[in-house]
Amino acid sequence: MVRIMDRFKEDIQAILDRDPAARGVLEAVLFSPGMHALWMHRLNHKLWNTGLKLLARILAHLTRLFTGVEIHPGARIGRRVVIDHGMGIVIGETAEVGDDVMMYHGVTLGGTGFTREKRHPTIGNRVLLGAHALVLGPVPVGDDARVGAGAVVTKPVPPGATAIGNPAQITLPKSELEAVEA
Repeated sequence: MVRIMDRFKEDIQAILDRDPAARGVLEAVLFSPGMHALWMHRLNHKLWNTGLKLLARILAHLTRLFTGVEIHPGARIGRRVVIDHGMGIVIGETAEVGDDVMMYHGVTLGGTGFTREKRHPTIGNRVLLGAHALVLGPVPVGDDARVGAGAVVTKPVPPGATAIGNPAQITLPKSELEAVEA
């Protein structure tokens, strides 16, 4: 029970740290549908992993109705993830999301193909996913990367890089760019 409460506190603090519209703990708890969806996902993921797959899917569907955030119970989500303005978020079954990720509305971590193997993205730690960004297929997005609003990513994004546009073009971090120019 202590671990669950510690996680709740972490999530609330992450909202307070990264969402300037959240002016206090009560406001964060009451008005953060992205956080509510993540809390329900933790329960759904446990149910999924214990074999209660149908119940997990039912609860995930209900969560989507109430929050506008669709997270498949099989997806693996890290700690202190913030979903800001969560409406329209879709996170597929084999997606993996690291710690301290910031995700804006309309993001899709979608699959390609119809196999039962890994078909969704793997998002590293401290990644920013801009509004309506699409990351499609079993591609990695490295730690500290940024995916711009409206970007369509179908190829790996290296750590620290930025992906912008449709199709996404990769820009290097300033330090790597300076090394290339030297």
